[in-house]
Amino acid sequence: MKTCVLGASGLRVSRLAYGCWRLAGSEGGPRVEASAGRRAVHEAIDAGYTLLDLADIYGGGECERIVGEALRERPGARDSLVVASKCGIRRAGEPAGTVGRYDFSESHLVGSVEGSLRRLGLETLDLLMLHRPDYLMEPDVVAGAFSALRASGKVRHFGVSNFRPAQVELLWRACGMPLVTHQVEVSLMHLAALEDGTLDQCQRLGLTPTAWSPLGRGVLGDALLEGHPEAVAARAARLRGELDAVAPGHGLDRAGVALAWVLRHPSRPVPVVGSAEPSRIRSMARAAEVELGRDDWYRLLVASRGERLP
Repeated sequence: MKTCVLGASGLRVSRLAYGCWRLAGSEGGPRVEASAGRRAVHEAIDAGYTLLDLADIYGGGECERIVGEALRERPGARDSLVVASKCGIRRAGEPAGTVGRYDFSESHLVGSVEGSLRRLGLETLDLLMLHRPDYLMEPDVVAGAFSALRASGKVRHFGVSNFRPAQVELLWRACGMPLVTHQVEVSLMHLAALEDGTLDQCQRLGLTPTAWSPLGRGVLGDALLEGHPEAVAARAARLRGELDAVAPGHGLDRAGVALAWVLRHPSRPVPVVGSAEPSRIRSMARAAEVELGRDDWYRLLVASRGERLP
């Protein structure tokens, strides 16, 4: 698979990241056997994905444990991988009696990283991202936590996720080191990052966007449209038609074209794909080899908007 460098980190990664949030099953759905999760990780590594995307809350920590077990089954694989995790979200009742909230206190950030490392069986995270912005964030406190985590060898590089541009600027100014990634929702179903300055800021600061839900929460692939609001289902159906029309010219399926659309943006996003199905893991990897032309890219944008460009 083609590769790129994450921001100013020097970390070279695959142009698609493997998202590990479903390795233990979808939230609210049935659990998945750990052995199936480990097989999915092995399949992703074999298909060329070298950036593994995790968070301390995925599967209540189980996803990190599954990845750790998978890496122990593949001696030497760790050396070619970039392992990323996220923290900063507290579930309700953690600790008992508290509400669900965000927490960028130094004690929580450091403790979360230590928990992730224990579950993964690793000494160092290559990348740590703040999962969602804490409205009580004190930038100097976060910068201090980052410095402590780097000095201790527990984290190499840092980024953010789901921040507004102004929040990125606030933290950027406080940190004594460059942030290297901003994970944000980007897809043909979710255009906000193109329009609110997020991707422009990534280009200006040299942040690499990692794009979560690049298939529009599945509706740009083969997910059922029933159950979605009527407007969402109609928009997805319209986009599927355009994706299917574009796909044969690039040797991809509709999901591959949707990924190629994200990849084409000049901020060089790294889409995060999360299927646990081996055939889907392999087929989506082919999107990294395709560059959409301007005509196809704008054709799909117009289909997403549902109207001509002004």
